[in-house]
Amino acid sequence: MESLNLNSNAMTRRDVLRLSAGLGLSCLLPAIDLKAADKRGSERQKSVIVVWLAGGPSQLETWDPHPGTSIGGPTQSISTKIPGIEIASLFPQSAEQIHHLNIIRSLTSKEGDHERGTYMLKTGYRPDPTTFHPSLGAIVTQQAPNKKLEIPQHVSFGDGQWPARGGYLGDQYDAFRIYDPGNGLHNMKMPVDEPRQKRRLGNLEVISRAFETNRQPAAKQSLHRRTLDDALTMMSSEQLKAFITDDEPEELKKSYGDSRFGRGCLVARRLVESGVRAIEVSMTGFDTHANNYEGMQTQAEILDPGLSTLIRDLKERDLLESTIVMCLGEFGRTPKINPLDGRDHWPTGFSCLIGGGGLRSGVVIGKTDPTGEKKDPTDPIPVENLFATVLHQLGIDYEQELITPIGRPMALAQGELIQQLM
Repeated sequence: MESLNLNSNAMTRRDVLRLSAGLGLSCLLPAIDLKAADKRGSERQKSVIVVWLAGGPSQLETWDPHPGTSIGGPTQSISTKIPGIEIASLFPQSAEQIHHLNIIRSLTSKEGDHERGTYMLKTGYRPDPTTFHPSLGAIVTQQAPNKKLEIPQHVSFGDGQWPARGGYLGDQYDAFRIYDPGNGLHNMKMPVDEPRQKRRLGNLEVISRAFETNRQPAAKQSLHRRTLDDALTMMSSEQLKAFITDDEPEELKKSYGDSRFGRGCLVARRLVESGVRAIEVSMTGFDTHANNYEGMQTQAEILDPGLSTLIRDLKERDLLESTIVMCLGEFGRTPKINPLDGRDHWPTGFSCLIGGGGLRSGVVIGKTDPTGEKKDPTDPIPVENLFATVLHQLGIDYEQELITPIGRPMALAQGELIQQLM
């Protein structure tokens, strides 16, 4: 096992400010805006941001390069702020921030198909024809909701093919999907004046009551009334401003990148400030069966600024300690380079980033064989363990069993804690 730790007991910017104030040294420090962290309140309820790389990103072109080897291809490596650890040179900005997170280079899954792999990495369970498992975000919002929130507690940015769902917890825990983040939300203003809106709602109530007569189970299952009430509450909420980035500094928006992914990362940070519990920022295009190196270079130009700025922004605003960040896809890519200069599906020994939320930082777990001859990595980490660790760190009992609609008891996660990160 390879396990490195950097600054595991480092103070936050908030701690520094409080200490300096007590010593009368505040005049020596630059101005630090604590407004972002204060928005979460004294409870500092934790959130999770999943940066989802749809298609299966190559570990050899991201967080586990092997330059100069038969499997490494043309990809070079670059040093990071974790001593002795290098990542692909395609990610120079992430190399400056990655020490705030941890690298797992030995993640393992038994699913090598896109749909099944996505299901596994979003729920922690393999697909089962008898049970529809909830995604991580659905579990978090169901188990530990923010009752002060008037906007959705589970949000997904991007146009991924298989979004995060509520599973057996119910459709009300599906992610609220936004395809083009950063430009506010559509249909959030009444198209008519208030008196006419009241008349419309009154007429709708008459129709709704008529439908519900002798149809209570069906009406409840449709979620019609709950959806309507939630929509009306959200339309009048000040919290809607979290979806609009007009008040953000232009330099910061430029740092995230003018892309759907970059804007999604920026809005994710704003939602964390508002207390949203679970956010997924999806980026497609990682299915590099052909022209892997050119494809990954194009992807990195979008991923690197968005991801690195998200980490830095959370850290500087004292939000990273209350926010778990994960960056991963449904599987990795084969060490062997195929005839199309691409890499195929590889669910054994792939990489992910995880950190924040009180986890240790600067830890690197596992090794993959630089020759490609050994399939299994050292210190393998099953996907199930990742889910157990995240739920535990969010204050949720991952061993808790819920009863599914078919009467089957089901644990929230079936893995074990990753002790190196505790």
